[in-house]
Amino acid sequence: MRRRLSCAVCAALLVLLTGCSAVGLAPRPTAVGSPGSPAPAGGSGAAGPGVAARGPAAPTQPREIRLLGPETRAAIPPESRQALVVTGDSEDSSLATAVLYTREDPAAGWQPAAGPWPAHNALYGWTYEHWLDDLRTPIGVYGLTSAGGLLEAPGTAFPYEQSSDFAVSGEGLHGEPLEGSFDYVIAIDYNRVPGVSPLDPTRPLGEERGGGIWLHVDHGGPTQGCISLPEDRMRELLRILEPAKVPVIVMGDAAALAH
Repeated sequence: MRRRLSCAVCAALLVLLTGCSAVGLAPRPTAVGSPGSPAPAGGSGAAGPGVAARGPAAPTQPREIRLLGPETRAAIPPESRQALVVTGDSEDSSLATAVLYTREDPAAGWQPAAGPWPAHNALYGWTYEHWLDDLRTPIGVYGLTSAGGLLEAPGTAFPYEQSSDFAVSGEGLHGEPLEGSFDYVIAIDYNRVPGVSPLDPTRPLGEERGGGIWLHVDHGGPTQGCISLPEDRMRELLRILEPAKVPVIVMGDAAALAH
């Protein structure tokens, strides 16, 4: 009886030492090249005895813009390869942050290209339904198709209208000087005809729905509905954006963009 028990114990130990996977445990892999590990058979890169060769790596999903939810992502045209994302601090805040993303390789997805930059939006924050003089910035995804300004174009591919009609004076909503705010502007295609001058007065949704929503030079305070960026960033943006890449602006408070 003692001899039979010893044999049974020896058999059990043999099973454990040979790494038998009959109980559902995968054998622990041995690192190739580690001290005491056997050399792989068949030359460099070949799988050793009993080691299954690895199949092709699973394809990776295109990178999405992390801050955007599925509804917002779906609103970006498939052909767009540039997106300026302006994220408000909160629904009622006039402070925001802008980041430019590009999608040069659809398989790789969106990549940050410039920013983050400080920005201002309207005094009372954001709205899904903008009305004239509500002092809120419309939430959504809008095309960027034309530009202009008081100053000469800084080497942009946009249709650009330089005009003295972009001159502005007076004070902003916090008493800050407005002079120079329209030295550079990019029209946001909210309630306007895409591609025409930023100064074009046509309002397809009607005058009561507001208009003249632009990207323009920051004057140090909230806007009436536009998005403002520092002057050097406006110049940089005008040089980077290309109409052929169907640029858009994606704007709203963080909670809205996460939808």
